[in-house]
Amino acid sequence: METQLKFAAIDIGSNGVRLLLSGVFEEGYSATFRKMSLIRMPIRLGDDAFTQKHISDRKVSQLVTSMIGFKHLIDAFQPLDMMACATSAMREAENGPEICNQILAESDIKIDIIDGKREAQFIFENKSADLFGQNDAYLYVDIGGGSTDITLFSRGRIITSGSFNIGTIRLMEGLVSKAYWKKMKKWLKNCSAPFSSMAAIGSGGNINKVFRLANCKNGRPLSEKKMIKVRRFLKYFTVEERIKELALRPDRADVIIPALDIYLKIMKWAGINVIYVPQVGLADGIVRILYNRYKASQPEGAQSSFAR
Repeated sequence: METQLKFAAIDIGSNGVRLLLSGVFEEGYSATFRKMSLIRMPIRLGDDAFTQKHISDRKVSQLVTSMIGFKHLIDAFQPLDMMACATSAMREAENGPEICNQILAESDIKIDIIDGKREAQFIFENKSADLFGQNDAYLYVDIGGGSTDITLFSRGRIITSGSFNIGTIRLMEGLVSKAYWKKMKKWLKNCSAPFSSMAAIGSGGNINKVFRLANCKNGRPLSEKKMIKVRRFLKYFTVEERIKELALRPDRADVIIPALDIYLKIMKWAGINVIYVPQVGLADGIVRILYNRYKASQPEGAQSSFAR
């Protein structure tokens, strides 16, 4: 008999804020994760955080109001557990902790500001490599507005991870120095050297959109050649034309090419030709963690299910 468990996850990113309401369906010895609802608010916290090191009152108000709305939705969904995490923008903003306290007071949602390594570990919980080919190693790449987080794993375990201050909003604001690129290039070359075959796994809204624009089939990799082709195609359009003619969201239309530039550099420096796009991210990883925590809390004998 199939049993449904419910969990909620909030991802406060540099470009957008997401609420994922997820169902975990248990049957026998397996568990299947399904997105019941995904709500995204395009609050660009990174616009303030990376240029002024301070999030403005206007964006704080937007964020707090969104969290109050999310709280009502979570209460209606009635999950077994929930978790809210904030990443690069809130890490950099001097008033980040103060904002978290305000959100807790007004919405009763506790926000954890996590570092890049913990963020990568959360994303790794999706275990996307289990779904793809037989490579010696994988680079799990998550590109946000403020940072690029890369996790190297092989044979199901994390080898190392790195977080770099290279993000789409930082690029557009001219805040990425040559030294940042040099640091990431050196790290990638050192990481990839011991492995004969590697592939990348991409996470985030930009690579998801590129995957769809390239007309790739689910489960199939996106090649470097197709990514370059999509980039050339997008360059024919202005940001306004991408919104009107290609139906890109306003907060996606301007950052998608900077995101492609970062992905292409990573693949070049790591000697990788293809990237898999499972279309999961931080919020999905949080749900996995909540589910595993719930299962661990159950009496022995009730822990027979496992996530697939």
